Amino acid sequence: PEEVRLEPARVPPDSTHRPHATPAARVDSRDKNLAAETLPGASATAEATPQRRSDAPHRNVGSMLPNTRDFPPLTPFAASVVEGKRRLPLSDTENLMVGAFGGTLECAVQMPLITLKICQQSKKPFPTTIGGWFRGVTAAAAPLGPITAVQVAVNGAIERVVTGGDRDPTDPERVGVAMAAGAVSSVLYSPVDLVVIQQQKLGLDSPGATVSAIVKEYGASGMMRGFWSCVVREAIYTAGYLGLAPIAKDYLTGNVEYFKSNDLAASIVGSSIGGTVAAVLTHPVDTSKTCAQSDIAGVKYPNARTALGMVYKDGGIGALYGGGLARTARLCGAFFIINNIREAAIDWKTARAEA
Repeated sequence: PEEVRLEPARVPPDSTHRPHATPAARVDSRDKNLAAETLPGASATAEATPQRRSDAPHRNVGSMLPNTRDFPPLTPFAASVVEGKRRLPLSDTENLMVGAFGGTLECAVQMPLITLKICQQSKKPFPTTIGGWFRGVTAAAAPLGPITAVQVAVNGAIERVVTGGDRDPTDPERVGVAMAAGAVSSVLYSPVDLVVIQQQKLGLDSPGATVSAIVKEYGASGMMRGFWSCVVREAIYTAGYLGLAPIAKDYLTGNVEYFKSNDLAASIVGSSIGGTVAAVLTHPVDTSKTCAQSDIAGVKYPNARTALGMVYKDGGIGALYGGGLARTARLCGAFFIINNIREAAIDWKTARAEA
């Protein structure tokens, strides 16, 4: 084919060349014939240039697009952040810190509710001073911090295994993972509960002395008295605050118009739903566990299952739910505090990653 030569566009000598002066000047020289067809005032040289019409739009559009080398490749996380589908998960260390802080804080703030429950269950008179309502707060909060830390951290670790770390868990997965985390934490929580109950009963000065007395009298296996009832209680409890409460909140903010713009109200209602369900389901188990661990020798209650039936036979459903109202209120508050601390930590980490 005959070679076609393109002449450069000429600028009058008495004018100042400005690249943005005319539309034709902004078009690449390779596409001057397209400019001649679509833009007025284009160079006559471009009109004479032969070019296939089918290729011209493609080359013109391509010349206007920025070079892809100027942009980093999109990652799955970056895309999900832009689309608002997924936030950055906490690491194991961050989950431990969130759980420890949340567990300690909720126990310290809600110590009056714990005192109220104990007084109702043991038929003791209520304290008459503010200090009396907070008596024993250090002893109560000290074990709850590490235990909650274990629950939150194990929940995060199991969740990563289930989801592969590249997607959000489904609602059933959230509940199941939380139940597993609660069950694992019972390895720590059950002996702690036993020591607290036996220390109060025996009147010993320290947890260490209580552990020594239990092991000496009943062997190492005595430390696991009431373990399986604790597994049931903690599995349901943890599913409540790490599974059901967040699910209820997400449903409210996604489907109820009022809660779409009232995140705090949705969090309160979601925590109340999760706390109430967890309290109703676990309080009879908690009562039977307390009875079995108090009677460590098994004189009256051979095990927690037997204790459950005997307490119901002696006092009816009311005996199984002694102090239940105070414990329900406490669980609702605990779910609200721990979940909001966890959500704030996730939001902070995600915002830093986006920045």
